[in-house]
Formats: sequence, C-alpha cells, structure tokens
Amino acid sequence: MYTTTIGNYTKETNFFNCTTPFELINEFDSPLYVYNENIFRKRLKEIKNLVKYKNFVPHYSVKANTNIHLLKIVKDEGLHVDTMSPGEIYMALASGFSSNELFYIPNNATQDDLNYAINKKILTSVDSLSQLKLYAELNPNSNVAIRFNPGVGAGHHQKVVTAGKKTKFGVNMSEFDEVKKILEENNLTLVGINQHIGSLFMESDAFIESTTNLLEFAKEFDTLEFIDLGGGFGIPYHKQEGQKPLDLIALGDKLDNIFSNFAKDYGREIQFQIEPGRIIACECGIVLGTVTGTKQNSDTTYVGCDIGFNVLARPIMYDSYHDIEIYTKRENPDLINQPVTVVGNICESGDILAKDRALPLPEYGDIIAIMDAGAYGFAMSSSYNQRPRSAEVLICSSGEVKLIRRRETFEDLIACMK
Repeated sequence: MYTTTIGNYTKETNFFNCTTPFELINEFDSPLYVYNENIFRKRLKEIKNLVKYKNFVPHYSVKANTNIHLLKIVKDEGLHVDTMSPGEIYMALASGFSSNELFYIPNNATQDDLNYAINKKILTSVDSLSQLKLYAELNPNSNVAIRFNPGVGAGHHQKVVTAGKKTKFGVNMSEFDEVKKILEENNLTLVGINQHIGSLFMESDAFIESTTNLLEFAKEFDTLEFIDLGGGFGIPYHKQEGQKPLDLIALGDKLDNIFSNFAKDYGREIQFQIEPGRIIACECGIVLGTVTGTKQNSDTTYVGCDIGFNVLARPIMYDSYHDIEIYTKRENPDLINQPVTVVGNICESGDILAKDRALPLPEYGDIIAIMDAGAYGFAMSSSYNQRPRSAEVLICSSGEVKLIRRRETFEDLIACMK
C-alpha cells in the first residue's frame, strides 16, 4: 500500500490499473516514463470523431511521441500521421502506416530530406518560396502542398507560436503570385494547403480566425484535394487548480459549420485534415522519479529528485507547468503544503521542475510523478551529463505492463563513437 500525499489524477483515471508506482520503479528503475493505453485510445477516438463532416481525416503529429508501440495504436484507431523529418517518416512506416497515410511537413529541409520523402512517395508540404523552388527542381511534374502563414498565431509561449508576423514558418499569403509562377513553370499541382498557428491553445477563437483566413485564401486555388488546419490543441496542465479542458464539442460544431459552408462555395466536399499531437498523447503519459532528499538554502526549500531536464525538458525550455503527485509508503506522512522548489540532478542552475510549488514535504525514497508528460516528454529527452535515457512502459488495457523501450546503458552512450 502507498499514500498519495498530493494529487488525484492517477486515482480518478485509474492510471496505474493493477500495478502501483512503487512496483513500476522496482521493476523498471527510475526515472521512468509510464503510459496508459486506455487514456491514449480515448483521446484518439475523441479526435477521430471531432466533426460529423464525412471527408475528414485526422492526423496524429508524430513529433509529440514517436514510440513505435504508441504509433501502432494510432494506426489501429484509424488515424493518419504527419511527420517533420525523415526519421519520423521511417518510424511511421515501421509502425505499419502506408505512404498515402503520411503527410510530410518539414521546415528548412535539405535536398536529402526532400528526396527521402519523394523516394518513399510521400506527399510533401513546403513552407517557403525557396523550399518550393528546391522541391520543383527535385520533383517537377508532381503534386505538392504548401504551408501558408494565415497571419494569426497562438500558443502558451513565444517559442511555440508558429504563425503571425514573428515566425520562421509558412509562405506569406502576399506571395501568392510568386507561388503560382513557380507552380506553373514546373508543372506542379497544388493539391493541399496547410497551416499551424502554434501550440497549446485552450480557447478556439484564434484557431477559428486563422482557419477562416486560410479558407478564404484557398478559394484562389481550384486544384486542391485537401486543406490541413494544423494542430496545437491544448490540454489543461493545471488540473489541480481546476483548469478546464478545451471544449472539443463546441470546436467540432464550429468546424462542421465552416467545412460545410466551404464545400458549398468550393463546389465539392474537399477533404479536411487536422494534425494534433499534444491533446492525444499528453495526458496518457507521466514521468515517475525518486526523491533523493531535501535541503534548505536561505529561504528556499529544495526537493531533489532524479528527473533532470535531460528527462523532461519542457520546464527549462518553455517555463512550462506540470502538476505533481507524490507517493509514499511512510506511515502518517505530513500532508501540509509548503512552498518548495523541485529540482533535478543535472549540473545546471536551471534544472528546475517546479518553482515555489505548494507541496507536502517528501522524504528520501518517496516517488514523485510529473503529470501530462506523454507529449514532448521522452521525444525531447537526451543523455545530457551522460545520463542514459529512461525506459518507457505501457499499461495496457488488459492491465499488463509492457516494456516498450528499454533503458539506455552506458554502453549505448558510446555505441556510435566508432
């Protein structure tokens, strides 16, 4: 038995099913990424059924979590995938997806990058005039898609706003004439246009505005087979404070109306796509770590653990917030909250998971869990300080706990240094 001293997400969702965090750490060591299949499948179904519009094909953004075992579940639930690199293409194909179920949306792609997708017969979207020219040289007389900047951006941090005036992404709509010229000179057929305004929006206004802008612009092209509206759908990272999730039902109703009206104006039921990653993968994953001790420095109480920013980079990268749960086997643990700063084991002052967070004071050997780490968690992890990357396990719908990525070893750290 164990006590959860703060947080109830894992209890409310039966996250651990037939196991416990202590059993998981005992078997697979610490730190450890843990995923719940039921939650993952539930989110996939919600996105798949977002709208009633018939010609709707949701994609999963592979970059959020690239584990091949999770990608196979995405395939099983009937979604397609979008990819950002040849490596992501490789992972998707290895997971069982066919080339026509992939969409390649690179940024500043090299000739080798583009040729990889071309040779695999995967439709590619370019996001600058120079990239369009390069693609035309490599693959004339073919189909292509273009990522446009709809002029509206959104996101939880400036580093994840991917549209508007201050971004490296997308062809500006004002470059319309040059786009048409390049297409005509190289006999390229524009079969799709796409956007992505940014990551982690919790209100749909900006997304609807950018979609409206993009669809009005789409009317200038009569060869389109699909329009991809991007992703960025947010999740409530502040659940313990009562933050509500993005209202998918309301968003779906708005999109249904927009899709139907556009189809009437365009003269056919064009295909619509979206490409969320975070909202699908995030809440199904947590990071378990072990408390290594506490210390006082001036007015700050530090809680140390083995979850450094090599394990979870989002806090140091984006100043991001993650709810925390703490588990203990101690009898009668102190449940009184006090301000503490939770830090990892990396030799950097910025290695902070949570600053001045109100938590019960844990002790050595307790387990700390970082919530909502299924997206951009392991995918952004590293072996910095030469700490081997964590293992990943999946709690299957059956209750079985399955190792889906073994923990790296010291030998793995030098395996490529030949």
